[in-house]
Amino acid sequence: MINVQVLNEVNNQFDLVKLTEIAKKSALIGKDTLLKNYKKIQTVSSKGRKGDLVTNVDLEVENKIKDYLSTMTPDISINAEESGKLIKSSELTWCIDPLDGTTNYSHGYPFFGTSIGLIYKNYPILGAISVPYLNELYSACIGKGSYCNDKKLSVSTPTNLLESLLVTGFSYDRFETEDNNYAEFCYLTHKTRGVRRGGAAAVDLAFVASGKVDGYWERGLEVWDIAAGAIIVNEAGGIISDYPNSEFNLNSGRILACSPKIEKELKLELAKVTPLNKELYT
Repeated sequence: MINVQVLNEVNNQFDLVKLTEIAKKSALIGKDTLLKNYKKIQTVSSKGRKGDLVTNVDLEVENKIKDYLSTMTPDISINAEESGKLIKSSELTWCIDPLDGTTNYSHGYPFFGTSIGLIYKNYPILGAISVPYLNELYSACIGKGSYCNDKKLSVSTPTNLLESLLVTGFSYDRFETEDNNYAEFCYLTHKTRGVRRGGAAAVDLAFVASGKVDGYWERGLEVWDIAAGAIIVNEAGGIISDYPNSEFNLNSGRILACSPKIEKELKLELAKVTPLNKELYT
C-alpha cells in the first residue's frame, strides 16, 4: 500500500514524528475516558439504524479529542464519527472513532477502543489505536514501522489458510442487504481454524498487525473505522486491499487485511462465496 510519491511528499512537508505522538496522545485520551466510564454509562440511544448506538461516553471522548487536536494542529481538518467534518486549510485530515465497539462497551463487553488516523489526499499515513482493557496502544507512521506499547510489530506467518485464525464483522445494513458476509463467515469457518467476530474494526486491524489473528475482512465500514488500522497493518508487513480482488480504497467501505502468506488463497476463497438468500434469516 505504501506509495513512494506520497511518502516523499509527506516527509518533505510535515513533522510526522510529532504528528504520530499527537495521534498516540489522542488515543490515550480516549483510553482514559473509556476506562473511567466503563460500566457507568448514563445514556444510550440509537442513531437510526438497527444496532447502531451512541452513548454519552462516545460524545465525551470525541469532544475531548477534538479539543486537543484543534489546539495542537489547528490547520488540520477533522472527520469524526459523531460530529462529522470540520474542514481546514491543510491537505491532512484526522479521522476519529472515539469509541469503536460501542455496542460491546454498552453491554460491558471488554472489546473496544479509540482509533485516530491521519490521512493525506485520502491516503492513510499514520495512526494510533488504544485498546483500553488490554492496556495496549498501537501506532504506526508511514515508512517507520508499527508498534504496540513501543514494541515493534510484525504480522503472522501462517503457511496456509487452513492453519489461520480470521476475524470479521457485520455491517449495520446487514438487516437490509444480502451482501452481508454471513455466507463468507460460514464458508471460511470451514476453511480455517476459525473465524471470530470481535465487534470493533479498529481493534481487529490492530490484532492483524500484532499477529494475534492472521486475517480480517469486512464491508460497510466508514473512513474512521479503518484509517488508523490500515497503516498499522501495512507498516507491520501486512497486506491491505479491497476484497475480493480490488486495490485498497479508503472510501469503498470494504477492507481485507492479512498476512502476505495467505493473501492469494484468502482472496480466491472469498471470490467463490455467493451471499445467502435473505429469506433464510428474515
